[in-house]
Amino acid sequence: MARITKLLSAAGALALVGSLAACAGDSDPAASGDGSDPYEGQTIKLGVVGAGEEYWETYEQAVEAEGIDLEIVDFGDYNQPNPALSAGELHINQFQHVIYLAEYNNQAGDTLVPIGSTAIYPLALYSTKHDSVEDIPEGGKVGVPNDTTNQARALLVLQSAGLITLEGGGNPYSGLDDIIAEESKVEVEAFNADLIPASLPDLDAGIINNDYVADAGLTEDQAIAQDDPSDPAAFGYVNIFAVKEADLDNPTLNKLVEIYQTNEEVQQGVLDASGDTAEMVEIPADELIEQMHEIEDVAE
Repeated sequence: MARITKLLSAAGALALVGSLAACAGDSDPAASGDGSDPYEGQTIKLGVVGAGEEYWETYEQAVEAEGIDLEIVDFGDYNQPNPALSAGELHINQFQHVIYLAEYNNQAGDTLVPIGSTAIYPLALYSTKHDSVEDIPEGGKVGVPNDTTNQARALLVLQSAGLITLEGGGNPYSGLDDIIAEESKVEVEAFNADLIPASLPDLDAGIINNDYVADAGLTEDQAIAQDDPSDPAAFGYVNIFAVKEADLDNPTLNKLVEIYQTNEEVQQGVLDASGDTAEMVEIPADELIEQMHEIEDVAE
């Protein structure tokens, strides 16, 4: 069985990060080892959001079959795994796309980097009141995530569906203020991403992140609109493994990426968990890093 550590409380996680920062000499994983691979023989801690998916157990078994001891640390929301990685509580994490990491680095003054790609997932619009976008009435209310990167992507989905119009056609940093009200069919309200599923009865529709679709009792085929993950413009939304910059060439951490990308059972598990909507991708780390830096520069 997969050994999964669950960290549910944001406050608790932040307190943990703070305590680790205060004693980095003991807690930083890079502080130990023989120099060639400081993580060889250690228990590798991988931070994720949503470790309940069955493929994580399959993945852990595949990793340990290669002689690597793995502990999956499950966080309660997206704000926790990057600070924990930076503080040394994790060796690696996998929960975010390139744009999210670029935004985090800019805001935190951090230098985390992508070490490998996993998949790109469509972001979709759901409704418990309407069977199609066309059924949403004028002045209807639509919920979107309130974090910068997912909100911008959600707004682009709504624009593509003909529900709103964005200033300048929109971009990865578009916000609610960029909606041209007089040219839009609906009113848009921002929520914490995990609250949108529960808010659907009070909304005409809502953009729901993949991590919360199943928890909402929904399936991907119930989406009434979504973006196209195969569109080159969606490159910034490729999901990634992230590490500290100093660990980019670490053999053990690169092996974790390789196993995820090449193990057929893991790959099929990811596809099954996404309702076959995920687009599995293998993009070299240097290309991911170049894209991340371009996004960081635009956002500054």
